[in-house]
Amino acid sequence: MTKKTAPDILRIAIAQLNPTVGDVAGNLAKAREARADAARQGADLVLFTELFIAGYPPEDLILKPAFLKACERAAGDIANDTADGGPGIVIGVPLKRKSGTHNAVIVADGGKILAERFKVDLPNYGEFDEKRVFQPGPDMPGPVNFRGVRLGIPICEDIWGEHGVCETLAESGAELLIVPNGSPYYRGKVDVRQQVVIRQVIESGLPLIYANQVGGQDELVFDGASFAIGADKSLAFQMSQFEETLAVTTWKRVRVAAGARNNDGEGWACEQGPMSQIPEKEEADYRACMLGLRDYVNKNGFRNVVLGLSGGIDSAICAALAVDALGEERVRCVMMPYRYTSKESLKDAEDCARALGCRYDIVPIAEPVEGFQHALTQLFEGTEPGITEENLQSRARGTLLMAISNKFGSMVVTTGNKSEMSVGYATLYGDMNGGFNPIKDLYKMQVYAISRWRNTMVPPGALGPSGEVIPANIIDKAPSAELRENQTDQDSLPPYPVLDDILECLVEHEMGVDDIVARGHDRQTVARVENMLYIAEYKRRQAAPGVKITKKNFGRDRRYPITNRFRDRG
Repeated sequence: MTKKTAPDILRIAIAQLNPTVGDVAGNLAKAREARADAARQGADLVLFTELFIAGYPPEDLILKPAFLKACERAAGDIANDTADGGPGIVIGVPLKRKSGTHNAVIVADGGKILAERFKVDLPNYGEFDEKRVFQPGPDMPGPVNFRGVRLGIPICEDIWGEHGVCETLAESGAELLIVPNGSPYYRGKVDVRQQVVIRQVIESGLPLIYANQVGGQDELVFDGASFAIGADKSLAFQMSQFEETLAVTTWKRVRVAAGARNNDGEGWACEQGPMSQIPEKEEADYRACMLGLRDYVNKNGFRNVVLGLSGGIDSAICAALAVDALGEERVRCVMMPYRYTSKESLKDAEDCARALGCRYDIVPIAEPVEGFQHALTQLFEGTEPGITEENLQSRARGTLLMAISNKFGSMVVTTGNKSEMSVGYATLYGDMNGGFNPIKDLYKMQVYAISRWRNTMVPPGALGPSGEVIPANIIDKAPSAELRENQTDQDSLPPYPVLDDILECLVEHEMGVDDIVARGHDRQTVARVENMLYIAEYKRRQAAPGVKITKKNFGRDRRYPITNRFRDRG
C-alpha cells in the first residue's frame, strides 16, 4: 500500500551523491542507502541526478548493449523497492526504446514504474558529446502525477536550451519542476546555473528544484550545490558545494498572486530546506582540484601517489592537494637534484614536505643524466650543448618517477600549470609524465592565488594540516626550471601576469590579435604567444588528464588540430 501524504505537503529529498561511471551495482547500492536515509527522515520522494545508475557522463559505454541492460535491470530493482511504502523515486538511467537510446529518468512509487521521461535537448558543445550516443526524446515531456502532484521533469540541458520544455510542462499542467542534472564545475558556474533557472521560473511561473551530482569523473568535477528557486524568484534552498549530502526539503501548497500561472490560484513554496554558504574563487578552485584528484585516484584503484617535489610553486601546491585529498600516508614526494638545483630549492622542498607530513626522498640524477650524455657523445659530436641536454634532466626525473610508480603501484601526479601547457614550456616524457594533473587548468597566477589561500585556510574535508604548508619562500621567489645556471622562467616566457592575460584572451575567449593588442599588450608578444600555443598542441595531446577549472580547458573543450598553419595576422 502506497503511503498517503496530505495533498498540501510534499517532502522531497535531494540526493546530491557521487556515483561512479560504470559501477552499476555500486550506484544502485548508493541509491538504496540514500532512499533508506530519506525514508527515516519522512521523505515522500527522492530526486536523484542525471543518469545516476550509469554514472555521468558514461560516454561510449552507452554503445555497449550489456551496459544498457545492466542499467535497466538496476533501475527496475530500485523501482521494485518502492513497494515497501517508503519514498518514491526519480532516478536517471539510460534506456533503449523503439525510438532510440535515451538519456532518461524513471519515476517509481508503490513498486511500479509510473513514468519514463526522455531528455529532449542533447548538449553537443564544450565537454558534452551526447548526440554521439543518445537520441533526443521523440516528444515533449508531459507532467507526471506523483501522489496527486503533477511534476514536470526536464533533464539538465532541457532547461538551458531554447526548446521551451519548462513552458510546455507548465502549459500542460505541471505544478512543480524538478530537474536532475550532471553539471560540471567551472569558475562562476553556480551563478550561471541560477540565472538559467530564474529565466525558466519567469517563463513557466513555477518553482524549480535543481539537483546536481557531486564528484570527479576523469577531467570533470561535479560540484553539487543543488538549489531551488521559488515562483517568486527567490532562493528557496541551497545545498553545499563539493560534498555528498542528502537533504529533505518540505514543499507546501500555498495561495499565489492573481495572474500567476497556477492551478486555481494555488502553487508550491519551499517551507524548509538547507541554506549553505557557497565558497568563492580560490576556495572553490582549490576544492574542485582536491575532489578531482581524490576521486581519480580512488575510483581508479590507486593505493597512493608519488610526485617530484622541486622546491617550486607548482609541485608544492600539487603536494598540498595530494595530502589534503588522500592523507599524508598516501603521498610520497621525491626531490631529484642535479648540479643546477640550488640549495634554496633543496631547503624549500624539504620544508614543504615536512610541513605536509608526507614521505620525502632524495634521489640524485647525476648518474643517469651523465649516462645519457655519454651514450650520445658520438652522435652529438660537433654540436653545442643546449635545450636537448637540459631536457635530459627532465626526462631522467620522469623515468625515475615512473620506475617508482611501477615498483610500488603509486600513481604519478604531474604538476604543470595551464600557462606552461599552453605554450609548451614542458618536456614530453619528462615533467609531463604522470597519471593525473590537478592544476592542469590553472594559470600560473591562479596557482599563486590558491597557494596563498591554502596557507591561511583548510578546506572542508581536507586531510592535511593547518598553517603554512607551502613555505613563503616558494611563493616569493622567481620561478625556475633549474635546468641551467641562473635560469628563470622569464628567460623564455613573458612575465606570467602578461602571459596569463594573453592566454586567457586566446584560449577562453578566442579573441583576435588586434583585440588583445587593444588591451595594452605588445603585438609581437601576442603573436609569439599565439604561435607557441598552436605549435604545442601535439604535446597537449600526450599530456595527462587534469581537473577542469576554467570555462574552456584543453582536451574536452578546446579541440584544435595538431597540424595547423593558421596564424592571426590582424
